[in-house]
Amino acid sequence: MITVNPDGKIMVRRCLVTLRPFRLFVLGIGFFSLCFLMTSLGGQFSARRPGDSPFTVRTEVMGGPESRGVLRKMSDLLELMVKRMDTLARLENSSELHRAAGDRHFPVDRLPAGAGLMERIQAIAQNVSDIAAKVDQILRHSLLLHGKVSEGRRDQCEAPSDPKFPDCSGKVEWMRARWTSDPCYAFFGVDGTECSFLVYLSEVEWFCPPLPWRNRTATQRARKPLPKVQAVFRSNLSHLLELMGSGKESLIFMKKRTKRLTAQWALAAQRLAQKLGGARRDQKQVLVHIGFLTEESGDVFSPRVLKGGPLGEMVQWADILAALYVLGHGLRVTVSLKELQSNLGVPPGRGNCPLTMPLPFDLIYTDYHGLQQMKQHMGLSFKKYRCRIRVIDTFGTEPAYNHEEYATLHGYRTNWGYWNLNPKQFMTMFPHTPDNSFMGFVSEELNETEKQLIKGGKASNMAVVYGKEASIWKLQGKEKFLSILNKYMEIHGTVYYESQRPPEVPAFVKNHGLLPQPEFQQLLRKAKLFIGFGFPYEGPAPLEAIANGCVFLQSRFSPPHSSLNHEFFRGKPTSREVFSQHPYAESFIGKPHVWTVDYNNSEELEAAIKTIVRTQVDPYLPYEYTCEGMLERVHAYIQHQDFCAAPGPAPPGARAPESPFILAPNATHLKWARNASLAPGAWPPAHSLRAWLAAAGRACTDACLDHGLICEPSFFPFLNSQDAFRTLQVPCDGTESEMNHLYPAFAQLGQECFLQKEPLLFSCAGSSSKYRRLCPCRDFRKGQVALCQDCL
Repeated sequence: MITVNPDGKIMVRRCLVTLRPFRLFVLGIGFFSLCFLMTSLGGQFSARRPGDSPFTVRTEVMGGPESRGVLRKMSDLLELMVKRMDTLARLENSSELHRAAGDRHFPVDRLPAGAGLMERIQAIAQNVSDIAAKVDQILRHSLLLHGKVSEGRRDQCEAPSDPKFPDCSGKVEWMRARWTSDPCYAFFGVDGTECSFLVYLSEVEWFCPPLPWRNRTATQRARKPLPKVQAVFRSNLSHLLELMGSGKESLIFMKKRTKRLTAQWALAAQRLAQKLGGARRDQKQVLVHIGFLTEESGDVFSPRVLKGGPLGEMVQWADILAALYVLGHGLRVTVSLKELQSNLGVPPGRGNCPLTMPLPFDLIYTDYHGLQQMKQHMGLSFKKYRCRIRVIDTFGTEPAYNHEEYATLHGYRTNWGYWNLNPKQFMTMFPHTPDNSFMGFVSEELNETEKQLIKGGKASNMAVVYGKEASIWKLQGKEKFLSILNKYMEIHGTVYYESQRPPEVPAFVKNHGLLPQPEFQQLLRKAKLFIGFGFPYEGPAPLEAIANGCVFLQSRFSPPHSSLNHEFFRGKPTSREVFSQHPYAESFIGKPHVWTVDYNNSEELEAAIKTIVRTQVDPYLPYEYTCEGMLERVHAYIQHQDFCAAPGPAPPGARAPESPFILAPNATHLKWARNASLAPGAWPPAHSLRAWLAAAGRACTDACLDHGLICEPSFFPFLNSQDAFRTLQVPCDGTESEMNHLYPAFAQLGQECFLQKEPLLFSCAGSSSKYRRLCPCRDFRKGQVALCQDCL
């Protein structure tokens, strides 16, 4: 260690390390170099074909350029070590000389040892340099020999003309011009020769037929599937907390939430296990990649966790992780691009090549940011494995926006759509888009004792405003609204601030500042009313308030907010119209727990507040937002949703043998005939189908709700036939098949029936005054709209 004394002289402290560890170090370097050389050359020679020269390097085997490069790096590293050791040695000798001058004698036995050590390191560096040069010569010579040997096989390294592989010759041309554009091609053995192009295009990608002279033993050897393991419910979540990682405020928030709900998850697992009655559940290997938390996507959420920023996404992701783990599945969690690449097996390069190994995960849960990252780095493997992906999508993605060609041609293309996935692969926070799957989240469930305590401790004149950021309080006209509310209630806020009170918050509002979740829950348990200012849309807080015995008061939007008239929804892949701040609370819960009024109508607002003050409500939480409800739903999806092996729908207009439909006694809709054979593998079960012809201008989503049912897009293929229209007694003068997200439908003008040509465009959403849509509906379990009566 070097120190400077007060006089400015440099003093060198003696290192406590003796020469013996250095000898071991030198010996280790020598052994490592020898092992590396044997591995590098052995990798070259072990991959040869029978009859090849020992120095013939096959084009698909990697190691040549990499080996030379690594050896050069080793040589450079050792030379750098020599220079630094030489500097240390001079300092050491200088120190010894100074000490000797003071002691009048010099321990000369140490200098030769140090010099010997330096000589040995220099010798190793020279040897590694010589080895690199020799390997370079050997590989150059082998490539020359390989070129001569290849002349006899030139006819075998021409792009074959095979109608089964029409893109082969075009891909070879592309490789000739662009194979150096991405290092991943060299990683897989491409070296600029025709043979290497064909080997890559037939064995790594699948654009060319297998080469007949190739040894197919290794490539044809099927990967043995891992033995199936039964999933077992878990109640201890400590390992999950480790899997979630640390270092980000968002992750800390998620872990605290999971830890707080551990007891409820354990109880829910116990209940679901009893309900399933010991049915076998295969354990799935699941990757959860939270793309919006990666640095590459900007991670705008983590810095705002402690400043009142939105927490809804983190609430949902924490609950998804907990549900998957409690259900007993194998789980891997990534929040960085580097972790994602490592877990997927992404080759080095720019993302144009397939993965280096079969995907080790049965399911991948991610978001739009993660989906984009996977597409950029998985190459052709993205298309191969995208059926395993589930996209957590707060506001939903409608089929018209999801189909790339259709969206581009008809003006539905946005920054977030056009992925050509099965729309059910998108999973929403609330069940507002039946074309997608409803994932949801959970709210804390109270036991009966806690409910009684809350009812007894409520303050009848206390209101809490929904809005932690000061910007939410800038609502136009809020002063008039708050002044009316202030006549009847004491108003509380939880707006974040650092030093000074936010000027947007009126003086008569008692602001508690940003509260930790447990303290916020306690505030809700005392309050009578929870007030929404119109934003944020569809968050978890209103459900938490209702679960703690509050009444939720929100604004009615007129006209409804959508991507056509509101900046927040612009660019989102949905045409959904939002009639209030929280449509789920309005439609699925309603009065007395939820009041939706026109805030611009002072009389209506004041009358609602007076009624709320007089009304006593019990804490209420919909079953689908309990831990058990979410476990039940996620379990059903994992067991039954298979977008990889599911059979394709029947072609448009195909008539099923022996029509499975019968007309209901009142002749209003179709039902699945009792004696009809059930569609194998159909989920939900086909017998839950009810089909209605909607009124003109009515979407299937609304048409099914009108009859107390849920639109089920999985049933569209059954209805996409002339037989369905005929059984429903629709007078079709003609029938055509086209790509249109409103089909199948009946056009009254012209008496023409239209069938769907593109299965990805089957859509519950969408309407037109031109058409009466043929809508597939189903029943649902009480408190669980995502599942039909027999879906579990």
